[in-house]
Amino acid sequence: MSNPKSKIDLISDPQLLSDPFLQLPTETSVRVVWFTEFAGSSHSVTYGTDLNQIATATTTKLSRTREDQTSRVGNQTQNGQVYNQLARRDIWRHEAEVNGLNPSKRIPYRVTSVREDGKTVSSEVFSLAPKPTPGTPLKILLTSDHQLLPMVSANLQKVVETVGRVDAVFHAGDLVNVPDRASEWFDDNRGGAFFPCLQGRASYELDKNGVKTIYTGGELIQHAPMFTAIGNHEVMGRFSMDSGLNNQLNDAFPRSAAQRIYNVYANLLNPNDDPMVRAAWLKDNSLNVDTYEEIFTLPQSSQGGKQYYAVTFGDIRLVVLYVTNFWGKPNLDASIRGRYREREQDLNNPLKWGYGQHIFEPIAQGSEQYLWLQEELSSSNFKQAKYKVVMLHHPPHTLGGNIVPAYTDPVQVIERYADGSIKAVGYEYPKEADYIIRDVEPLLEAAGVQLVLFGHSHLWNRFVSPGGIQFLETSNVGNSFGAAIGDSCASAQSAVRKRPVPTGYKEEYAETGDPNGLKPVVPTIAPLIGEDGKPLPYVASNDITVFSILDTGAGTVSSYRFDTAENSDVVQFDKFKLR
Repeated sequence: MSNPKSKIDLISDPQLLSDPFLQLPTETSVRVVWFTEFAGSSHSVTYGTDLNQIATATTTKLSRTREDQTSRVGNQTQNGQVYNQLARRDIWRHEAEVNGLNPSKRIPYRVTSVREDGKTVSSEVFSLAPKPTPGTPLKILLTSDHQLLPMVSANLQKVVETVGRVDAVFHAGDLVNVPDRASEWFDDNRGGAFFPCLQGRASYELDKNGVKTIYTGGELIQHAPMFTAIGNHEVMGRFSMDSGLNNQLNDAFPRSAAQRIYNVYANLLNPNDDPMVRAAWLKDNSLNVDTYEEIFTLPQSSQGGKQYYAVTFGDIRLVVLYVTNFWGKPNLDASIRGRYREREQDLNNPLKWGYGQHIFEPIAQGSEQYLWLQEELSSSNFKQAKYKVVMLHHPPHTLGGNIVPAYTDPVQVIERYADGSIKAVGYEYPKEADYIIRDVEPLLEAAGVQLVLFGHSHLWNRFVSPGGIQFLETSNVGNSFGAAIGDSCASAQSAVRKRPVPTGYKEEYAETGDPNGLKPVVPTIAPLIGEDGKPLPYVASNDITVFSILDTGAGTVSSYRFDTAENSDVVQFDKFKLR
């Protein structure tokens, strides 16, 4: 089924699918990126004081963007479902490099696309600048886990209303829910798609206590570059044009298992031993981050490409890691394929196994990413930076539920009946082999990292290591999964709970607190108060949304909360200084 466009669409005025946004700034240049649903005949950026300079864009087509029956595109009278089956959606990406820029000068720009029939469409006028020089005071938005969640548009609108224009956005992963579903990036009809929220073009209605308020997000990335990390929701599973996109997201098959299958059937699958055929088969039958990589132009490392990298931005050296794993359900029901066991119905079919909460990209000591991180932390670029920041998706320390079990390769345990048939397939995660705590954190401590930014658990909490690293999770932007703090610290917030952990396993997983031994820091200015009258060391609420700002001029990180139920003023509730 092709993209369901009517003849009227083909003769109507062209539209941009997104506003332009900024990527990959250098000392004298920056990339401008935008999207359309037509290939067009030309696309360009006009820039400069009089908009009299032109940069021509290069156009590429996204290779895996699709929609399915659960996509929310079209108008509400169609219940948001104009796709009756899984179908490709044709989207073109345009990128122009604007050169010859002065680091101390911000200039206006706009983009123009010309459709094949000669009709044109232009954006509004925005502003751009190259990479800031060291010593330039910057305000950086720290965020993560947008995923089209209800309060994201309110969150980003309040960023602009509170601190004004930011100089960059650091996003710690989980940008959308299903990366191959195009509407989640551009035009989900609930009004809260990824780009509209970050470009002030959202239209998301919140109904709180019978009061309806529409939030538009914030005009942010048209003026400021964004640097992103891969979260588990950037990873698609085995490719299909039959299975729904949600199913494919939840079918991220381990590369090692796909490789074993390929080795058995290599003569049939690839009789000529073509390396391109082999690579394509392994990608389609395991996992990929293709749409993520096709959408963003990011700094690259020689080993990890866009998937993990480092960049200097003003006084900051930002190190971005690919640290995330498959999210498996924690319950032990025999009908569930989850973190700790395979489904009973799949026991004799390894092709349907999930292989536990397997890691997408190795980070253990000796792995390629680990060796790259060692090299980066000893580089002059890193050592000379005033502020050393590491960003990853998976939490090293958190009160959230997603830190359990340990971040390590699952150890498969197969129980068999006397006749040798499989009784159960389970997975253990040795706590002493947690790669983040055992291997990565000591490197960061030794290198003098000041701030580690992460997400994944949809809450705000902060920790400080004995060596002085600030660990900040500021992912309570849309909804919360709760804080595993225990019944003794119940509060008016709606989602306080214990983690669901299995019983009878070799490892005893922590139901509450930080499993890795740090105590959460109580906010320094205006913490929320629990029902026992004590200040809470977290924000985990489906009414209160949180954002954080790194201010390099002051050397501080400030966190703010906004109560959407009360529609009250934004409150600065925490502030700390980087060492």
